[in-house]
Amino acid sequence: MSRPARPWDRGAATTLGYEWRMDNRVSLITLGVADVARARAFYEALGWSGQSPDGEVVFFQAGCMIVALWSRTKLAEDSAVDDPGGWGGVTLAYNVRSPGEVDAVLAEAAAAGAAIGRPGAPTFWGGYSGIFVDPDGHPWEVAHNPGWHIADDGSVALPA
Repeated sequence: MSRPARPWDRGAATTLGYEWRMDNRVSLITLGVADVARARAFYEALGWSGQSPDGEVVFFQAGCMIVALWSRTKLAEDSAVDDPGGWGGVTLAYNVRSPGEVDAVLAEAAAAGAAIGRPGAPTFWGGYSGIFVDPDGHPWEVAHNPGWHIADDGSVALPA
């Protein structure tokens, strides 16, 4: 059997004729929320532009990936997990080009209804960051890392 001519189908031969390997990238992050309309209004107050095919889920193009808002109950059921509530062990991050931008984004988030979990301050790793928590409890770190370059399109790449 020949290998399919697709960029994600690469690797060693198997009984199927090829070994599929997962690229190290993320395509979509779905945030489970209590109220989709309220969550959408929060993110749109930050300047994000979303679209919803049915009013039950909202999709935001976020650079090369998508962030979705969907019912936390439905997301837990669809993801085959129990949801005891509380923090799920994930923090999202938004990197910026300067410490001043960290403070500006935190102020914008607070004005949109976020709680400030940690104001902008120098970090132990030599950068500057702060945390806001959206109305559904999702923490976002807003960070300036002087060792990382942010391209004009907002993408961040690890130093070579």
